[in-house]
Amino acid sequence: MNDIESGSGHSRLGTMILDNLNTAVLLFDRDLRLRYINAAGENLLAVSAKTVLGETAGRLVPCPTDSVENRLREAFETRQPFTEREVEVKRPDQQCIRVNCTVLPMHARDEPYDLLMEMQQIDRQLRIAREEYLISQHQATQALLRGLAHEIKNPLGGLRGAAQLLERELPDPGLREYTRIIIDEADRLQALLNRMLGPNHLPQRRSLNIHHAIEHVRGLLSAEFPAGPEIIRDYDPSIPNFEADTDRLIQALLNIARNAAHAAGQHGQVTLRTRVLRQFTIGSIRHRLVLVIEIEDDGPGIPEELIDRIFFPMVSGRAGGTGLGLAIAQELVNQHQGLIECESRPGCTLFLVYLPLEPTDE
Repeated sequence: MNDIESGSGHSRLGTMILDNLNTAVLLFDRDLRLRYINAAGENLLAVSAKTVLGETAGRLVPCPTDSVENRLREAFETRQPFTEREVEVKRPDQQCIRVNCTVLPMHARDEPYDLLMEMQQIDRQLRIAREEYLISQHQATQALLRGLAHEIKNPLGGLRGAAQLLERELPDPGLREYTRIIIDEADRLQALLNRMLGPNHLPQRRSLNIHHAIEHVRGLLSAEFPAGPEIIRDYDPSIPNFEADTDRLIQALLNIARNAAHAAGQHGQVTLRTRVLRQFTIGSIRHRLVLVIEIEDDGPGIPEELIDRIFFPMVSGRAGGTGLGLAIAQELVNQHQGLIECESRPGCTLFLVYLPLEPTDE
């Protein structure tokens, strides 16, 4: 238990408030050892409070360009707050993040000084802005597609009906081959429009164990690509069941995983990974618990000129691809108030599927 939680009801209320903040909050004692970290801090530094309480500031928040402990000791001595902007911090998982950091010396009556550290990740603010853009972009695309589909379906239906009537009147059976081509192509275009628009009814939500769905996808991949790539599983078994439409999520994950398998090739690797994020924002909505499903491949990567357009319909980086798989996947995940993001460079393409684990107002 954090030291800060062992006091009065007011302290417990303060802890509850801190745990629901978006800002990472850390409290260090005079020996620069961690006394408290809130949920946002755990998420920012990718640590668990139970494992890092008592850790020194220098080990927990290492700054490659400066000694964090020197700056904190200076704050103790001067008892003056300070703010550092765009500080690079190396997390325990070796990932570097950029934060704005404020340090405030504080103490209760008859108690020695503690240092309160607040950190806001600049990368995260940029990510939220990018997510909001992705969501608005997808909604605009779907609205455009619905309008186009409506304008196309009516003449398409008339064209098909006219071809059927003509087929009945033709005296030469050999000529009916041409009307059959018209009917088949009209049906193909109708099916293409339906795929672009996605399901036209609400998701049928039921309790879902996400690993059952991912294992189903893995089985389909193994059957479709028996010669490889190698499929690696890295699951968090503590993830709880949540309400979702199983068929739609399987379809979304399969569309992404199939692309990953094509990119990796027979001798490559595809990694399926699950984790839980706390106090995480999807677009402009903050969720207490969010499931992230990562699908990673070691293929050549997505061309830079396509990376900003891969969720648009009819955009494909693979010869023979329809360009609908990722657009459909994004729509199916959006129907669960989630979002798909992509990061790519040669040798590593990572798709991240974010899904709230708790219901939200639709």
